[in-house]
Amino acid sequence: MSKELIILAVDDDIINLKLLKSMLMKDPNVKEVIEAKNGADAIDKIKVRPDINLILLDILMPVMNGLEMLKVVRSDDNIEQVPIIVLTTDETKRAEALELGANGFLMKPIRNADLTQKIASIIF
Repeated sequence: MSKELIILAVDDDIINLKLLKSMLMKDPNVKEVIEAKNGADAIDKIKVRPDINLILLDILMPVMNGLEMLKVVRSDDNIEQVPIIVLTTDETKRAEALELGANGFLMKPIRNADLTQKIASIIF
């Protein structure tokens, strides 16, 4: 069973985004990785791409951070309620992220095996 995952990766660090994208594209279930540089950018992309199946969300970003984005997405009935995995270096944000509606949490630096396993546990 192969799923055609379309993943939105949200991170203001271009190197992190590229690394994430290269890890994700090795997964046979991933069809496309869409990049966003902050929460506001990500929300715009979600609104025009209802086919997004999963969001990988950094917390520390300018304009709109990950926690702010989580609040907006989870309280807006017009936004598809897709699973969100929070990626961060800040362990103290775990409880808050999960309370705000994140479906999972991974500490950076992200390891490929952890990422694949977390995605599988949430999506499949």
